[in-house]
Amino acid sequence: MKAAQGPLPLRLKMIHGAGSIAFGVKDNGFSFFLLIYYNQVLGMDAGSVSLALLIALLVDAAVDPFIGNLSDRTYSRWGRRLPWLYIAPLPLAVAWAVLWSAQAAGPPSFLGLVGIAILVRLLLSACEVPSISLVPELTQDYDERTTLFRYRALAAWIGGLMMMVLAYTVFMPGKEGLLQAEGYANFGLFGAALMAISVIGSALGQHRLLAHLPAHKPPPFSMRLAFAEIVEVFSERAFLIFAAGALAAYVSQGMVFSITNYLNLFVWRLSGDQLMLFPFVLFASVVLMFVIIAPLHRRFGKARAAAISAVAGVVIGLAPYVLLLAGIWPEVGTNASSYAFYALLLFANALGTTAVVSATSMIAEVIEEFEEKTGRRAEASFYSGNWLIQKCATGGGIFLTGQIIAFSGLPTNATPGSVAPGIIADFVIAFGVAVVVLGLASAWWLARFPISRAEHEARLERLAARHAHAPASPLDEAARADPEGHSIGA
Repeated sequence: MKAAQGPLPLRLKMIHGAGSIAFGVKDNGFSFFLLIYYNQVLGMDAGSVSLALLIALLVDAAVDPFIGNLSDRTYSRWGRRLPWLYIAPLPLAVAWAVLWSAQAAGPPSFLGLVGIAILVRLLLSACEVPSISLVPELTQDYDERTTLFRYRALAAWIGGLMMMVLAYTVFMPGKEGLLQAEGYANFGLFGAALMAISVIGSALGQHRLLAHLPAHKPPPFSMRLAFAEIVEVFSERAFLIFAAGALAAYVSQGMVFSITNYLNLFVWRLSGDQLMLFPFVLFASVVLMFVIIAPLHRRFGKARAAAISAVAGVVIGLAPYVLLLAGIWPEVGTNASSYAFYALLLFANALGTTAVVSATSMIAEVIEEFEEKTGRRAEASFYSGNWLIQKCATGGGIFLTGQIIAFSGLPTNATPGSVAPGIIADFVIAFGVAVVVLGLASAWWLARFPISRAEHEARLERLAARHAHAPASPLDEAARADPEGHSIGA
């Protein structure tokens, strides 16, 4: 189908974004709960669990470009993406439920954990890569693409933070908290249902617009052609510039996610009641991103907005640590300290998320540049390339967290308040240096992204002239018939 030229219906934006809830559920589970479940609840060695998850991540990253290539080459009466979005979610739900019910038969073997973790990641990619690849297919508009990505980001955060709140309050509440084995099975079952419903529901809501035979039948999949196209993707200058900036941003994001619990416990000494506010502050920051990103893009364009947001996020995010080291911060552990930290975190995370969403939206413009050069569209290949970068970088961020902990000498089995001030200072300084270096590197590269709004719109005119006789898009017809979107969806 041809992409729409004008504004998309609001209902379509929300339905499309809802497909990312599954990604948020997976990301939250892997980032915050999986290690403590298999290590502290099931009794597996923490080093073995971490290695198993790293192997699964690297296998997934290597396979993602091939999933993208297969999606681009899918040729069916339901289009290129819908078959994936209908088939993959159900086995994904089953695999996710199995991942969190290991206590029924005792801890799995190392290879068993590697296998189920790889299966979950690959099936999630089979949902997320085709889904995110729909963005440049749905619209060619510079700003509407950003709008779709902010709905996706909002939905992913909602899914992840919902699971976090439910874990603390419903599935693993009370004195034992996250050490309750039986709570994880229900956590997995609820997450599995949410994943399947979000992906399949999003696909059904877009079915009328997407269920059309592609205009051109691609050549059949082959490893030789797949490798050739992957090489082409990573040879695009604009994509390489994006990749350099995104790599630094994703390493920083992986480090921040994996180090957060250490910072909250040992630096800020947040109590249980104070920690309960953490997911709500993160959600509020994503809502703030949702509000500010469109005006920033209109004022500065995507590249400059990403760079400015990255730098501003670093400055605001590090402010409480600088003030703490300078001795002019409220006593840690108090409500005054916690609320001041959360207030700055609100803006820092909003700006950091703005930078990441802006960068992701920039990929859509590379796709038309590639089409103009080659005459082919390869949405999924480019977005799976982005996933490869993100997943490898996330592993690098987790590794960096380990190095920061080792450098500072933070002891194992430590309790909040018992760690020597010098160790805490070294820990904070090492963290701060890493954040500054990665943030500035990301901003420097993203600011140099070569495709501006004007260049993108000029390219669209050239492509339109080339495809002047292409049939009208069903999406265009639906949007013209009902600009409020009342007839969109199934």
